[in-house]
Amino acid sequence: MKIEEYISSLPDSIISGQEVQLLDDSLREIFKLAGLGANDIFYHLGCGTGNSLQIAAKEFGARAVGIDNDLEKISQIEKEPRITILHQDIIDADLSDATIILFWFSDETIIGKMLEKFSSLKSGCKIVTIFDPLPGVIPNKVSFPYLLHQTPFTPAKSLKDQLMTVFETECIDFTTAWEHAERYTKAVGSPDSGNDRFLTILQTIMIWINAKNLGLSCTQEIPAPVKAYIEILDNFFNIEVRHLIK
Repeated sequence: MKIEEYISSLPDSIISGQEVQLLDDSLREIFKLAGLGANDIFYHLGCGTGNSLQIAAKEFGARAVGIDNDLEKISQIEKEPRITILHQDIIDADLSDATIILFWFSDETIIGKMLEKFSSLKSGCKIVTIFDPLPGVIPNKVSFPYLLHQTPFTPAKSLKDQLMTVFETECIDFTTAWEHAERYTKAVGSPDSGNDRFLTILQTIMIWINAKNLGLSCTQEIPAPVKAYIEILDNFFNIEVRHLIK
């Protein structure tokens, strides 16, 4: 099947990322990137069971606000004086006092609405995303897969310009694609190592194909390792991606 068919067959919770919890060490890396401290008000949009809030409040001294529309999940969050929990849709949330926001969503409709909301926040507010930058925005700091955008946003001249900033290189070869895919896999922290390997392979191929289509691959020819993994995806997982190469 084509990769588009494979993705459409996955549960919505997998596609949206709502069933994926970041590792505690990944959250600490995000907070260090953002410079989280005692004077900050940290918002986690889609906070789930709230491990990010505990770390932000207890280890970094920040005031932490978690927002999620899943009442069952947020009911598991340990109450702390510096933690506020809101059961609501993030689109309706008041973020006006936020200094640092963690935002990890894949739904394009939600992203579009939140981008408009983020753009009106006070100057200096930091929004951290994972793997994907905010649409049309150049990240101010990158520690892949964590991307920090600061208001007022810096517009990207093009998708190519944005990709060069995210990957911090002028051309992407197989090694660069693999290293960045592996960083993302480790950040997500799936308990199933077999799935981790599959995710790394899939992300590597997609990173390289996107780079190739944007004129950012280091060679016009398909590198041997990319060819090999395309064949593995096709023969062992029945996922076809070659049609995406322009």
